This record gives sequence, C-alpha cells and structure tokens, in this order.
Amino acid sequence: MREVMQLAHQFIRKNGMSLSEALKTAWANIKLKAAMKSRVVKFYFVKVSGEIREAYGSLAEGIIPAIESDGSRKQNDTCQTYYDCEKEAWRCFKKANLLRIA
Repeated sequence: MREVMQLAHQFIRKNGMSLSEALKTAWANIKLKAAMKSRVVKFYFVKVSGEIREAYGSLAEGIIPAIESDGSRKQNDTCQTYYDCEKEAWRCFKKANLLRIA
C-alpha cells in the first residue's frame, strides 16, 4: 500500500494527474510488475512521441538473460524497465504512461 501511495503522489506531483487517476495508474503499475516477475505479460503504454505501443515484457528469471552490472548506474523511479520478448532487448517506459494490461 505504501508503494502505491508513493507512486500515486509522484504522478500527481510530476504529471498533474487527479488523485483518482493517479491511484488507478499506480495500481496498474504494481500489478504489471508483479505479473512480469512470473511470466510474459502483454501490456499497452503511450510512447513519448504519443504513439500507443503494444509490448510483451517479462522480468521472470527463467526468461531474461543474465545481467552483468557493476551497480554504478542510477535507478530512475519514473521509468519501468522490462525485457521485451519480441525484440529480445531491454526496454523502458514512463510509469505514468501505462494504459492497460491485457
């Protein structure tokens, strides 16, 4: 619940969303992340260019390749990274731009 409220507050502050809209988007992001940890998920989001993108992504350990990181890269709280199973590459999108999970 804490994570949902923090994410919703971030959407209100940075994107000017209403509380209702921010909470719906925050819950959708939490559900998406949980689902991607176990399987490939089909979801839709709006790209920065305004185009709607259909994506098949996952964070499941059996699906994604091994990550070689030195830990020096700063994490961005406004973006959700995922492994794109169609393009076989890492991608990200702005959490506020998530439309729906299919």
